[in-house]
Amino acid sequence: MQKISIVAAALMLAASPAAIAQQGYPSKTIRFVVPFAPGGSSDIISRAVANQLTAGLGQQVYVENKGGGGGNIAMEEVKRAAPDGYTLILGHIGTLAVNPAMYGAKLPYDPVKDFQPISLLAVVPNVIAVHPDVPIKSLAEFVKAAKDKPGKLNYGTAGNGSAGHLAMEYFKMQAGIDIVHIPYRGTGPMLSDLLGGQVEATFNGIPPIMSHIKAGKLRPLAVGSAARVPALADVPTVAESGYPGFETSQWYGLMAPAGTPRAIIDRLAEETRKALNSDDAKKRISDDGGITAGGTPEQFAALIAKEKERWGKVVTTAKIQPD
Repeated sequence: MQKISIVAAALMLAASPAAIAQQGYPSKTIRFVVPFAPGGSSDIISRAVANQLTAGLGQQVYVENKGGGGGNIAMEEVKRAAPDGYTLILGHIGTLAVNPAMYGAKLPYDPVKDFQPISLLAVVPNVIAVHPDVPIKSLAEFVKAAKDKPGKLNYGTAGNGSAGHLAMEYFKMQAGIDIVHIPYRGTGPMLSDLLGGQVEATFNGIPPIMSHIKAGKLRPLAVGSAARVPALADVPTVAESGYPGFETSQWYGLMAPAGTPRAIIDRLAEETRKALNSDDAKKRISDDGGITAGGTPEQFAALIAKEKERWGKVVTTAKIQPD
């Protein structure tokens, strides 16, 4: 009897901490932090995925919006959370690829060292849209209006350094135009003013503005993705509108604090794969113009590294500064 106990103890000691951690995971509610205010693409995607993860994991995965500081406040908080799989965060092009260049040494987290990628969730094409009272019906007319009267047209975004801000600055560089940036504190407030006519245009992710496009409250001019978006099949891409090779989309992924056991990362990655393949998540995301993604933690890490380099150059060239 004593021999069996000794053998059992030895086997337990030999087992990796990751394997032990996974055995009872998850055993309680999981917090899924979204580093932005409600009302944007991040909300639509995170809630669609959280619903499916709840079913797959057998524990409630609840979304908590924690905006502010261009996403930095939430990122800093989650990097300090226990690496046990019970606090996750929505990774985004802004927090992972743009902020490192924009904030430099002042950034309160390291997007590579402080977090563990789990899976890319979705890619959201951006769309240039205008208020219907603006007498512009194509991207060519938009560029012409901007060149005829430099500094007169304006566009709204969710804030300095947001994905929409970077997308339009990138396009401005390609088209050689001068239009005025009006930053807001979130997509919701910006959209309110855009619909009210206080702002003329935006280069925003499709999901939060799709219903307004369908209702005729906003006029789409071009999408920033490499190919046309099925939900907006009649809207040309920026590339086919005279700017070959132009492409810009937002992307979102699931992250955990660094140090989270690999077994838990793998479990979450597998359940995320299932969630993204579910009819419900696909429909909710695609209906609003998004594209479900997926992939391994390593593939997501490679995307972050590539996009960090790409958008860092745009931030530097456009001299974008935080609020």
